[in-house]
Amino acid sequence: MKIVLKNLTKKFPNRSKKGDDVIAVNDFDFEIPDGKLIGLLGPSGCGKSTCLNLISGLETPTSGKIFFDDEDVTDLPPEKRGVGLVFQNYALYPHLTVRKNIMFPLENFKGDKKLDKKQMEEKALEAAKLVQIEALLDRKPSELSGGQQQRVAIARALVKMPRVLLLDEPLSNLDARLRLQTREEIRRIQRETGITTVFVTHDQEEAMSISDMIVVMKDGVIQQIDKPQAMYDDPKNLFTAKFLGTPAINVFSGSIMHGQVCVGEDPIMPIKHVENRKVYAAIRPEGFVPRERGKLKCELVGVEVMGRDTSIISRHSAFLGESNIRSIVSSDRLPDLTGKEVRFNVKPNKLFIFDCETEERIYFDTDTFRLPKEPPEEDGTDDEEDTETDIEEEGVTNEEE
Repeated sequence: MKIVLKNLTKKFPNRSKKGDDVIAVNDFDFEIPDGKLIGLLGPSGCGKSTCLNLISGLETPTSGKIFFDDEDVTDLPPEKRGVGLVFQNYALYPHLTVRKNIMFPLENFKGDKKLDKKQMEEKALEAAKLVQIEALLDRKPSELSGGQQQRVAIARALVKMPRVLLLDEPLSNLDARLRLQTREEIRRIQRETGITTVFVTHDQEEAMSISDMIVVMKDGVIQQIDKPQAMYDDPKNLFTAKFLGTPAINVFSGSIMHGQVCVGEDPIMPIKHVENRKVYAAIRPEGFVPRERGKLKCELVGVEVMGRDTSIISRHSAFLGESNIRSIVSSDRLPDLTGKEVRFNVKPNKLFIFDCETEERIYFDTDTFRLPKEPPEEDGTDDEEDTETDIEEEGVTNEEE
């Protein structure tokens, strides 16, 4: 089932009766492909749940259209749209068993779709097996863990084989371990059923791990639509760059001066065909390469060893974050960090620059960047075979030598 949203807008009256209406969804224009899992991602209040309620029919759009395939469902009541909706708080009936909770939507079927009790029980069992809770059918919700209750809610949404499955932050009430397990189950179930699914979350890790496509929203407006990895590697604006990634991207006050990207006073990378201007320079945590003669000079705060990787914590006067700079480097290639200063080169594909006024991305060509070779080891050997790997990882140019 393909979902098409055309110029969808939802306004709510301003409760204070002063000022304009509150625009929860603003000119939302997007096509959700058949059989895909789409993540609606953004901070609280950005319009994600409102968008989901519009698709389900729980809210009526102020303007715009909603199509399921070629059928206009904009004015169709929720019960006739064929959607399954899973709420954040599960919304299970506490006095009913798991079996009866799952069967409940089937009891509302009428006409040719009406089922007898045996048929409903068979379908409830099939749905329970799909989410692996068939052994819990005779329990009440109060006898279940949070993760089990969430599976019951998903089974109840799936039992009527909806055309569209809508999940409104279904994992937010679970602990970290259960969230991981349940999101893997949601992905498995979606692939097995092939139902077009919209998954609302404010957790970028959840969205990136299970979505085919991500829609990032801010203040009711789409910021970017892309595949998860493509969005991480190629953010279109500063908001998207900051919202995706753990640890978060490191943002600095910077400038383009005389063909160089500068962070504070430090020229860190040559750049071509971009005029002198103030910019935001943003570097992914894995984009820092510690080097004794690195271009970016930072004050060393500390080192956190995490096994495979190490987090170098540092400060810089141009850093715009709330805490300190976090640089993630391989523990195998960790240099001596005993002084008060740490210096880095920057990988060109992990550096993004943004206009200070619009916060839109300023693109530049990274293909010209090459790394000057490091001095040979003390034993006099020079490992030529590592040159290509180093070039990809480190990102400064021969012009700097």
